[in-house]
Amino acid sequence: MYTGQTEQPCCLCDDPETEARIDIFPRAVQLLNNSDPIAWRDIEGEVSLHFCGDDWSLVCDLVLEMGLSPLGRCNAARASMVFREDFEALLNDVRDQPDQTPLERRLREQAKERVANYGEDPHISERDLVEARVVLDALEELGVAAEA
Repeated sequence: MYTGQTEQPCCLCDDPETEARIDIFPRAVQLLNNSDPIAWRDIEGEVSLHFCGDDWSLVCDLVLEMGLSPLGRCNAARASMVFREDFEALLNDVRDQPDQTPLERRLREQAKERVANYGEDPHISERDLVEARVVLDALEELGVAAEA
């Protein structure tokens, strides 16, 4: 049985037909709506948020024109993420928490590069710019920008 990431419906309106996806770092899950029961430290890799066509236009406007983050309105139950396997209860063993710092550092560097080169590099799309700004805003809001 595959338990990895799957395509999810729109995280804003639950529409199964999605048009765009952005990836965020696990710690940013704390900013999503209904995220309280999720242990972000147990997430492996990036978290994907999917958007339908109408909501993607709204997200682009919020991020690019108003400088706002859509994460607080996104439903965490609609995010696609992979959790680490938990055998601690079966093995009576406690494992170390995964270190999310390298992923956060990589996403931050990638986001800064995309923001700086948008318009000059034809390979950087509007979706890339929106994702980059959401990542940078989330890092700043969570106080991670200086640590990672």
